Amino acid sequence: MKKYVAYGIGAALVDTEIKVQDAELAQMNVEKGLMTLVDEDRQRELLDHLQGHLIKANRASGGSAGNSMIATAHFGGPTFMSCKVANDSDGDIYIADLEAAGVDHCLKAERAAGTTGKCLVLITPDAERSMNTFLGISETLSIEQLDAGAISASEYVYLEGYLVTSPTGRAAAIKAREIAEAAGVKTALSFSDPGMVEFFRDGMTEIIGDRLNLIFCNEDEALGWAQSDSLDVAVERLKTIADTFVITRGSDGALTFDGTALVEIPAHKVHAVDTNGAGDMFAGAFLYAITKGEDFPTAGRFASLAAGKVVAKYGPRLPAEDYRALRSEFFS
Repeated sequence: MKKYVAYGIGAALVDTEIKVQDAELAQMNVEKGLMTLVDEDRQRELLDHLQGHLIKANRASGGSAGNSMIATAHFGGPTFMSCKVANDSDGDIYIADLEAAGVDHCLKAERAAGTTGKCLVLITPDAERSMNTFLGISETLSIEQLDAGAISASEYVYLEGYLVTSPTGRAAAIKAREIAEAAGVKTALSFSDPGMVEFFRDGMTEIIGDRLNLIFCNEDEALGWAQSDSLDVAVERLKTIADTFVITRGSDGALTFDGTALVEIPAHKVHAVDTNGAGDMFAGAFLYAITKGEDFPTAGRFASLAAGKVVAKYGPRLPAEDYRALRSEFFS
């Protein structure tokens, strides 16, 4: 049995979540439903515009792969996280959250001066999240943050698609995949965002390499990758780059493909207030379930239940005790 069920690599961000109206997104020229990279001045400009909202803001550590590794760990699957934070208060917050969840990490050495990455997450009344991300020191995440021993000691390496936007981050993702392949460790990738597929296709192709074991994506990302408006076409295109995959479809549930059978997973009907972190939770729960021996349909149903719990509340994660209760409820 491996020491870790999953080894994640991705941007370490501290999220500030603020509830807004659609009209305010338009006023601020924010693209709804997407992750947009911004510089620190632009993020400060947005925060100035939203000053009156800040008393209602939720603040927590985030980042796609980090959220997933924390979820898997809380469910009971040991994980490791490679990321980069600065020697600042946000870096302290991020490390504390990893350690509270029991996630091992590469951040034990002295941290460099700089600014830990920040994500401004704007939540509209339809529960959609629009993200404006200043990567800060995460933009320099590189091969130096990899731990080859921890990769070899993992069942899966989980690559965050957002890494494609940084030359050093992309190189680190590629190297992590190569180390995993050489060690017989399974490889997984989250497409992360429709914009990553649309605007960084060549870089994403480099990260994928010849073939991956598992891909996580939502329907928009799958269609974007296939360059088609047909989900059937998207399914066939994904089969050419991955042995297995999951396509999440929001209120329409999900599709899982285990290499043989394509199975529809029903959504858990909830009143959604915030979709931030839903895909991350789905991936984290799914990885936990398949590495404990569950088949893809069962893992999909568990992940769908977990994602439904997240979208029914504000913030990208659940309280620690809720993970244990959810695991006990589903697997009893």
